[in-house]
Amino acid sequence: MSQRRVLVVDDEVSICESIAARLRAEGYDVELAFDGPSAVTRCEQMDADLVVLDVMMPGFDGLEVCRRIQAVRPVPVLMLTARADETDMLIGLGVGADDYLSKPFSMRVLVARVQALLRRADRAEHAARPVADLLEFGDVVIDLTERRVRRDTQEVHLTRTEFDLIAYLAERPRAAIPRESLLEEIWGWGEGAGSRTVDSHVKALRRKLGPSVIRTVHGVGYAWDVPR
Repeated sequence: MSQRRVLVVDDEVSICESIAARLRAEGYDVELAFDGPSAVTRCEQMDADLVVLDVMMPGFDGLEVCRRIQAVRPVPVLMLTARADETDMLIGLGVGADDYLSKPFSMRVLVARVQALLRRADRAEHAARPVADLLEFGDVVIDLTERRVRRDTQEVHLTRTEFDLIAYLAERPRAAIPRESLLEEIWGWGEGAGSRTVDSHVKALRRKLGPSVIRTVHGVGYAWDVPR
């Protein structure tokens, strides 16, 4: 299998080079960009398999970079943020980011997140689904084959991760799924500290599909709760 191509984007050169060195040691083909415009160009030129992307950058910020590269083709994006502001995280998820890390972070965790995102992208690409595999819950229709969601006949735009999460929950209606299980199944890693990742994605889905579609099971996790 050829080397996976990773683009690392951060205007702090030392951080960018440190991340690149660690990922190269793990066997990845890594290229660097230090501002928004060059990041968009390099991502297209190198046909990146994944992007590690800082939020705050000159030119235009990481959110705009993510929006532009996702408009061309779906690329797994791991966002880096200097703040733990949930609003920033929700905006990042809304423009197509798959996961995020708050600075400072350990390189071990970053590598684990990169590996998990790439595994999940591979699974999604090769997953075989039956023809016309539809899940219908009231006015919500989930097409597992075409990876589309409609509510009241209107298509709802979801990111790759949002769709994976909603499909996993909807295939197990009303079952209480622990956050740790969702982290393992959807993100491919089981750090307890990553529960905020699950919470942020659930909030984003509720904003798009309504507050009642996913029920919080206190002390456990979440359940798909749309009536049949």
